[in-house]
Amino acid sequence: MLGQVPPRKEYIQPILLYMWWLVMDIDNKKKLVVFENKKIRRIWYNDDWFFSVVDVVGALTDSPDPRNYWKVLKFREEQLVTNCNQLKLESSDGKFYETDCANLEGMFRIIQSIPSKKAEPFKLWLARVGNERINEMHDPELTIDRAMKDYFRKGYSKEWINQRLKTIEVRKDLTDEWNRVGIEKDSDYAILTNELTKAWSGKTVGEYKDLKNIKKENLRDNMTNLELVLNMLAEATTTEISKKEDPQTFTESKVIANKGGTIAGNTRKEIETHLGKSIVTSRNAKDILLEKKVKQKLIK
Repeated sequence: MLGQVPPRKEYIQPILLYMWWLVMDIDNKKKLVVFENKKIRRIWYNDDWFFSVVDVVGALTDSPDPRNYWKVLKFREEQLVTNCNQLKLESSDGKFYETDCANLEGMFRIIQSIPSKKAEPFKLWLARVGNERINEMHDPELTIDRAMKDYFRKGYSKEWINQRLKTIEVRKDLTDEWNRVGIEKDSDYAILTNELTKAWSGKTVGEYKDLKNIKKENLRDNMTNLELVLNMLAEATTTEISKKEDPQTFTESKVIANKGGTIAGNTRKEIETHLGKSIVTSRNAKDILLEKKVKQKLIK
């Protein structure tokens, strides 16, 4: 339970998609975890988290050359290598190299061979980040709680949260459809999203972010309810048109993305005519949350 706000029934289906987003989209921000300002790479492999041994050595020893430290250590204690798998991790040069990695059990054994005052707190930290996704896969309610807590902690309203989680479901339907017709590259997904967004909002994703004065933040997390609804309409419409027309090329999918976005764009224009103001606004999450706080104070 989340304080006095239990997960409502209508949240469940969207949150199942949020689980997919968190658990299956491992390529996202969770490749890196941080212990005392030390970045540690990890990778999801064989239904388990594997951590970079060199990164862990660096975090525990503060060695200027953790790679050499690990080289000497595994030469001295050859059995440690049996706890490792060679997995490809991204290096600082942007390229992927085979790297010694170990799961929780293997890493605990390696840590025992490293004299460090940080060993015990590190073990506790490692157990937490290592089991985080595994526990959520076995108990979906953990992910539901975490998703709800994240947004409630930031101050979003229940209505906005419900709308936002539904957009995740719609977005997944769209990306599944794009994948079905052969769209695989991240760059192609970005181009199609850009086409769709500009068709309904009149702005590219970059222009939209500039309007809202955000950079790395998620654009949808900075949309108002109406903006979310129209974006969702554009994506849902694009999905249905794609299923019907069954595009065979990227260009055809791009045309369909424009069609779906244009339908939502026409709806936007009609609403704006009735309201007498623009729906696509510069209001971002900070503005929306500040307005909510002001309203709450006035009520009190």
